[in-house]
Amino acid sequence: MRVDFYQLTRDPVEKVVPALARKTLQAGQRMLIVGADQEQRRIIAEELWKEGPAHFLANGEAAEPHAARQPILLSDSCEPLNEARFLLLADGVWREEASAFARTFLMFGPDQTEAARGLWRELKARAASDGTVEFGAFRQNEDGGWNPL
Repeated sequence: MRVDFYQLTRDPVEKVVPALARKTLQAGQRMLIVGADQEQRRIIAEELWKEGPAHFLANGEAAEPHAARQPILLSDSCEPLNEARFLLLADGVWREEASAFARTFLMFGPDQTEAARGLWRELKARAASDGTVEFGAFRQNEDGGWNPL
């Protein structure tokens, strides 16, 4: 399992998800995007569709028909109805079910920094005991890109 921490400092999560979703699809993977807030998921879905006809990122809600067909699925739970191996936690809240995914992207804002640090320490301790977790950490820069921490 790999967990990548993404500290949002410039753009809201809704604006950065499309780039990560695109890279996921380019890697031949499917993505599950999880967030408790239905309105946030709706906005993320809109952003994924906004990429234009040649570049739009097909997606759907888990509660909708044909969820299993969606390359990018949005949900309030970590159940990968689309058989996704990549998980994006859009609301910055860790869920233990994330451990079942090959890769998890944890998006968090300035107000969630302490919780993210605590999770980092917890997962580092777990990795030290069983070696099953790999990590990455990135902070958004002024240009909207990502700098490794």
